[in-house]
Order: sequence, then structure tokens, then C-alpha cells
Amino acid sequence: MQTKHLGRQTLCLANPPYILAGGSVVGKKEGEGPLGPGFDYVCEDSYFGEKTWEKAESALLQRCFSIACDKAHLAPSGLQYIFGGDLLNQCTASTFALRDCGVPFFGLYGACSTMAESLSLAAMAVDGGFCDAAAAVSCSHFCSAERQFRFPLEYGGLRTPTAQWTVTGAGAAVLAAQGSGPRVTHVTTGCIVDAGITDAANMGAAMAPAALDTLKAHFEDTGRSPEDYDLIVTGDLGMIGRAALLELAAREDIDLEKNHMDCGLLIFDRNTQDVRAGGSGCGCCASVFCSLLLNGLRAGKWRRLLFAATGALMSTTSSQQGESIPGICHAVAVESEV
Repeated sequence: MQTKHLGRQTLCLANPPYILAGGSVVGKKEGEGPLGPGFDYVCEDSYFGEKTWEKAESALLQRCFSIACDKAHLAPSGLQYIFGGDLLNQCTASTFALRDCGVPFFGLYGACSTMAESLSLAAMAVDGGFCDAAAAVSCSHFCSAERQFRFPLEYGGLRTPTAQWTVTGAGAAVLAAQGSGPRVTHVTTGCIVDAGITDAANMGAAMAPAALDTLKAHFEDTGRSPEDYDLIVTGDLGMIGRAALLELAAREDIDLEKNHMDCGLLIFDRNTQDVRAGGSGCGCCASVFCSLLLNGLRAGKWRRLLFAATGALMSTTSSQQGESIPGICHAVAVESEV
């Protein structure tokens, strides 16, 4: 059987699927940031018309998925699979958002890397001929994440300079074997990397080594270099994690300075919005990818992009037990010309 593997961690897709459309929905704070005009929908109500933060998170993903399907001119019934997840226990936000759509669903957990993970698996399913069309989705909500991972909002705890702000937002991408738009050409699946970081308020430092590990694997497997990409986008390392990544990469003689961006630094203005080290959460890179990045590829601003989303694989229990925070990073190459 002919293999699609390049090296140990990368797949070169023989039939690169098209990303027909992307949908992005965010909250008020995100809409006030630099990328505000590019999102499909900005909700002024953090409850999204619901009674709880958790139901609000499901509502924003539900709306986002609907927008993506409408833009792709494809009803949910035209999808064979949905791949997606979120930060809540048992991925309840995405499960409840999609429970009535009648499409086979793979629930995923990759922390903040979930959008790249879902995009990878959706692309592999389409490329492999297992389906004609699939969706990749992910979401997060500041308030539901605070309640689960940190403190109730009423507690009013101070945030350290290294802390990041969980984005209230969602992204949804529709992939298909036929159509038009940017195409997913390569998938590099990350390995778990544990740098021994135990500070749950410094996730950027925990994830940076995983980002470098996956980027190195991608370049080695494909024979490409950072210069072969118009843009390399990580998410969500924030200010601390990005600085760590650039320093670690420089030690390996990998120059990322020229064309690297991070979703956690793109979505907010750190000078005017109190987000400490930047944005984070499943919805951060999901909403940035499905707005700024896809729109830029379609408009010809970039021809070849490497989307490398990172995740901190922690839970409240593991942190309370003094465990370290393992990191993960999945990379997807998306090209407007193949």
C-alpha cells in the first residue's frame, strides 16, 4: 500500500481537500480587538441569550457552525463527519451545540490545539476518501473556562503577568473533496512534550517546547524551511510563549523571526485591553484561523501558510496534585495554490 507519510510525523495529502468556508463568532471583548471587523459575528451579550456560561459557549459554536455551512452553501446533512472539541469536561460545549444536527461526530480534546487537531483529522478523512465533506470546529468561553480551571468570577483573583485571557469565540471550517478555496496539503501530528513547567498561569512557557518540536519535525519531514512559508502561525503562546519559542528555535538555527505570528497576540491589543500575556483557549486560534487567516489566503495576501496550534494538556486535578503541564502542537499546511 502506498504510504502518504513523510518522515515520522507528517502526512502529504495526495488529494488535498478544499476549505470551502470558515465561520467565526466571538464575544464583545474580542470584537473590540484588532481583528474585530473580520469576524462573522460579534455578540455583545456574553451569555449569548442563555442562562449559563456553559450554555452560552454551546450557543456561540452552534451559530458559528451554521454560518460556516451557509457560507459553504452546504447543509449540515451534506457533511459526513464533524470533528471538534472545547475546554470543558467531556467536551460538553461542542457536544451540546451539535447534538441536534444529525451528523456523525468525533469529540476531540487537544486543549488550545483542538482546531488544528480537528482540521488535521477532517482533512485526512476527506483525502482518504472516507467522506466527501467534513467540518472542523472548536470553541471556548472566558467565563466557563475561569469557572472550571481557575476561580469563580466573583472571587476577583488577580492575574499574573504571565497569565493569558481565554477567548470567548468559536471557529468552524468546512472541508470538501471538490470545490474552491485554500487546500490542506500537509499534516504534522505533534508528540507530547513535557518541559516540567508546573505554573498553570504560565501556559505559554509550557507549550513553547512542543511548538518547536512539531515545527522541527515538519521541516525535517518535508524538507521545507521557514522561508518556504509566507506565514507561520502558532496559537496560543502569547507574549511569554512566543519569546520562548523564538529563543529555542534560534538555538536550533531555525529563524522564525521574519514570518512568525501568534494567534494569542493577534486577537487582542495588549496595550489597551487587559489580557496580560495575550489570548488563549480553543476559540482563540479557531476564530483567528477561520477569519484573518482564511480571508488572507483567499485574497492572495498569503499563498502558503503553516498553522501550528498549541495546547496545554492539564486539568484542575493534575495541577492540584502538583503535576507538570505537558504541551502538544499540531501543524497544518494550507496553500492557496497547489
